[in-house]
Amino acid sequence: MTAPAPLRKALRPDDVEVFAETIGHFFERITGEKALVRTAYLLEAGMPLPLDDFNGLIQVQGDYQGSVCFAAPRGLLDHVLMRMGQHEYSDADHLDVVGEIANTLAGRARRVFGEGLEITPPQTFTRAGKPPPSAASSPPLVIPFTWQSYTAVLIVHLDALV
Repeated sequence: MTAPAPLRKALRPDDVEVFAETIGHFFERITGEKALVRTAYLLEAGMPLPLDDFNGLIQVQGDYQGSVCFAAPRGLLDHVLMRMGQHEYSDADHLDVVGEIANTLAGRARRVFGEGLEITPPQTFTRAGKPPPSAASSPPLVIPFTWQSYTAVLIVHLDALV
């Protein structure tokens, strides 16, 4: 006899707040300027993911299942790299930093949600790339934010397993 599949439920507002706070704190720590997190929204069925020039995606398993993706424009990443002390900005540099940001956000989620949250190393890709499918069944949650004059998003596509 096989065990029944675990029940899935969407994230709670408190869960989402963890990600929103983490975005603001990350930018404040790295750049000295906090990001302004805007109102999160559920992506409607059939709508494409709001990917950007560079994207970093972390797959999540354990007590939660799905993915977390950080998507940002080239200009925002240029400024972050500049604040980190770099002077040249190749696509490889952009992919490295977007992966680092995604990893930092997922790592913070792991500290809050518990060690039962397993995260993969970041997968990075440009706008032309295709993200791997998410194991989550609930609609993705998009958390837009602004830093300086740039807008970027965090796409949280997780199911809480009960």
